[in-house]
Amino acid sequence: MPDDEGHPAPAEIQLGKVLSALADPLRRRVVRELAAGPDGEARTCSSFALPVSKATVTHHFRTLREAGLIRQVDRGNSRMATLRRADLEQRFPGLLALLTAEEDAPGA
Repeated sequence: MPDDEGHPAPAEIQLGKVLSALADPLRRRVVRELAAGPDGEARTCSSFALPVSKATVTHHFRTLREAGLIRQVDRGNSRMATLRRADLEQRFPGLLALLTAEEDAPGA
């Protein structure tokens, strides 16, 4: 069962929900940027400079959180997002490597 903030437990992260969340190119971009950074790096939603409204940014981050891709923590008037790297590697080994390889692929 997800916690109070909507983060599923590692064993509850489902491949279908992860792939559905990653189907959107902006959400894939967020995950790729977090995967390229140091483990445990926390970033605000606005630091990704997504070219959409604030409400749409909120929707994208909620989708990523509920799929189990990121963990969000309140920090005053903003939320910090971190990649759930260890949980994802445990559940779906190689998934993050595929996403970062996509960034390097021609036409990505």
